Amino acid sequence: MRVLALVPYPLDTAPGQRYRLEQWAPYLRQEGIEVVFAPFASPELNRILYDRGRFGEKTVRMLASLGRRLFEAWDAGSFDAVYVLREACLIGPAWAERLARWKRPALVYDFDDAVYLPYVSPTNRYLSYLKFPWKTAALCRMASAVVAGNPHLAEWARPHNANVHVLPSTVSLRVYRPRPGPRPPGPPVIGWTGSHSSAAYLALVGPALRRLREKVGFRLLVIGASVDLPGVEVECRPWKSDREVEDLWDMDIGIMPLPDEPWARGKCGMKAIQYMGVGIPAVVSPVGVNAEIVQAGATGELARGEDEWVSALTCLLGDDARRGRMGQAAYHRVAEGYAAEVHAPRLARILRSLGRGGVGGQATGI
Repeated sequence: MRVLALVPYPLDTAPGQRYRLEQWAPYLRQEGIEVVFAPFASPELNRILYDRGRFGEKTVRMLASLGRRLFEAWDAGSFDAVYVLREACLIGPAWAERLARWKRPALVYDFDDAVYLPYVSPTNRYLSYLKFPWKTAALCRMASAVVAGNPHLAEWARPHNANVHVLPSTVSLRVYRPRPGPRPPGPPVIGWTGSHSSAAYLALVGPALRRLREKVGFRLLVIGASVDLPGVEVECRPWKSDREVEDLWDMDIGIMPLPDEPWARGKCGMKAIQYMGVGIPAVVSPVGVNAEIVQAGATGELARGEDEWVSALTCLLGDDARRGRMGQAAYHRVAEGYAAEVHAPRLARILRSLGRGGVGGQATGI
């Protein structure tokens, strides 16, 4: 079976894309399903996309990507299925998806964020008005099957499609494993990993971290963004694909603060899954699927306000044995429910059930 994957970004650059179809592709190959990736953004466009300004260059490269995408959609008839991750094009209506569906392969639509909500980018406000979030419903309706990253998103999709499956974002146990050997000497490390777009959420726990720093020694390690939290010792590192797990091994506790708002409720808890996948406990805001992934008191802690964040982190920082027990339970939780080895075969079954241009069975979940 050959599947054309219409994805937004170049490979190995976007976290959501990497931890969904990119990561599942080697496992699908073992099942006899070959995925051919077609990114919308070229490497050159991706490098400048989130820079401020450069309107002319972005416009030219975006139009070139649109032209290439329509050509790829026209060729979709040579594949058994088309897999659309979030959207085939970063701007505009669902032209490419409609063209690909017209060529008659089965179409699978996958989304792992509340992309049906309007969002204005702080660096590309003019492009935000060309995002057409309403096309998410249209993509669900035209799809042979919908793959949603969590139950909240699946519930939104079901009025538009009867064949909805919940497949969480995952980590590969071929790569993710607990830190080998003892932790290095020095104060314990609270860690956060993400990107420039989610770094603003760290400000939610800034006051708690400052209070914590007055009573307990620790360092804050931030991967993938540059932040400044006065009163807190912060180390910022750029994200590197080949060092991702090694950087996570330098953490003793992982944090994922989120505001309780519609966009955040659609998130798939990827940060928590990453922390737990290397055997460290996660302290997270109980927003959306976070409260399902992290089992309070067993694999991590849930923290709602400043006092709860201070209390949860103080308890974990002061008890190495407790962190160790929770980290071990967290890894087993991921291995059983949030591993590529578990969910890639499920995706293979969904794809095979469709046939060429067909429609699969009833809605399912995990």
